[in-house]
Amino acid sequence: MMVCMSSVWQRGFVFAARLRKRRAYGLAGFSSRYYSTTKTAPHIPGMEYQDAICTLNTLQTNASCLEQVRQERSNPQLQLQAMRGFLERSGLTVEELDHLNIIHVTGTKGKGSTCAFTEQILRSYGFRTGFYSSPHLVQVRERIRINGQPIGKELFTKYFWQVYGRLDETKAAHGGTMPAYFRFLTILAFHVFLQEKVDLAVIEVGIGGAYDCTNIIRRPWVCGISSLGIDHTQILGDTIEKIAWQKGGIFKPGVPAFTVRQPEDAMAMLRNRAKEIRCPLWVCPELEDYKADCGPLRLGLAGQHQRSNASLALQLSHTWLQKRCLPVKSFPSTTVENTSVLQATSFKPSPIMVKGLADTEWPGRNQTLKHGPVTYFLDGAHTMRSMQACVNWFKETAAQHERNASGPVARVLLFNATGERDSAAMLKLLVPCHFDFAVFCPNITEAIASCNADQQNFNVSVENMLTRCLDNERSWHLHNRVGDNKGPQLLIESSLPLVPEKKADTLVFPCILSALQWITQRRDSVLADPAKSVLPVKPSIMAKAAPLCDVAEIHILITGSLHLVGGVLKHLDPASSK
Repeated sequence: MMVCMSSVWQRGFVFAARLRKRRAYGLAGFSSRYYSTTKTAPHIPGMEYQDAICTLNTLQTNASCLEQVRQERSNPQLQLQAMRGFLERSGLTVEELDHLNIIHVTGTKGKGSTCAFTEQILRSYGFRTGFYSSPHLVQVRERIRINGQPIGKELFTKYFWQVYGRLDETKAAHGGTMPAYFRFLTILAFHVFLQEKVDLAVIEVGIGGAYDCTNIIRRPWVCGISSLGIDHTQILGDTIEKIAWQKGGIFKPGVPAFTVRQPEDAMAMLRNRAKEIRCPLWVCPELEDYKADCGPLRLGLAGQHQRSNASLALQLSHTWLQKRCLPVKSFPSTTVENTSVLQATSFKPSPIMVKGLADTEWPGRNQTLKHGPVTYFLDGAHTMRSMQACVNWFKETAAQHERNASGPVARVLLFNATGERDSAAMLKLLVPCHFDFAVFCPNITEAIASCNADQQNFNVSVENMLTRCLDNERSWHLHNRVGDNKGPQLLIESSLPLVPEKKADTLVFPCILSALQWITQRRDSVLADPAKSVLPVKPSIMAKAAPLCDVAEIHILITGSLHLVGGVLKHLDPASSK
């Protein structure tokens, strides 16, 4: 893993240097002030997709990016100021973004699903859609979608070097600064959507709202706020009111905004923010209130919590369509007098809307994959509220699968959590699911040097990731009262001494692939491919898997991190990495 990280990092800097040397091919001589996106930069020979990804990954850790983060933590207003500067250096202006007909969505839980519903509905009407979301599961191209599909490697490569080249060309005049990873991808998404001439762009906020780099958008057509909860407290604040203040920062004067039902304190803050910004704000009705000819609305995404997301998506898409088709009659005036929170009215969804909701797909969220006797339940829940929703979904869905099983079923939890999140509290919510095994691993796809550059994370060390896994295992033991630790043993022969064995019901592995192969015991043909080699596991540890060999089916819940889910999907669906 460390070999792979070092290689990727070095390659990124090498390609950046090559890029600077090639300015004579067309990048040199263009002032950023006049270098509009309407001018097509040349494709740089030798710069292929993986080269672009390697160079992109250098923006996770280079010195100027880290300095940006340090400065802006004490003065968050600098974030949008810096973003505007990078946007202009790339050849874009905020005025150009006005032409993207944007739907801007934030929230703690469900904002991605809301965007997915909204994009699918409007695409079903025949509009050419752009969709920017984060994080990606397998490949970074997933973050930038045209008509529901990740942009192709060729397009990504072309547009990447156009934007990177302009920023690299101008960095000497700006203290050597380059935008950090997420900022760069946001600029790239805007560039792609303008070049590809989308009819609308659905933009998901990264973190928060007020100071998120997507908030350089001046004139969205409509805004949405999904369910609010406690997350990213070091950035957004440690109370629901502080978080709601940040989320309400995407409101714009006179631009209609919709929210789902929120906790009382959060709703009060959103109401105050709407009044302050002079933004008309509505609360969405329950999904049952929409009366369609087909009866109850069917959703393509599983879980009861998706119902509020679907209602929000109906209001966002309906409002966007009204402005598109009836701009004078239906779109609220920019001089709004009534700034209290109103109850949005339900309406009769069109057959296209009904089909859009039913056809929506959003991988890694309440997703079920059946590979013969092994069934995977994937959900990237990583907050307390989303984990509780995940537990509710898993209990119901797994029970249905168990009723249809041909014999005994073993339940296995595969878990990891990252960042500041309270993994111990999330694990406590998972205890009632009654797993036979709890397995922990870091978000490392494979513990070999050929890992995928799309899934590299330079912001945390392997040692820290493994230590976090051990902490999670201890928390699971405490919640389950499984007794005292009898002392560490190595799971992997002659490797990774940080990985101990605590009890037969919990195990820690150094990577996702080794964990999956142990859990499935070669009963999933995709994972049993001889080409997928991992470090050898001790015979004593393999013996502990006897219960997994004896049952008719294995049901695995993978949760705690979208990055973990993405790493699993990379192995379960090899085509997703091509």
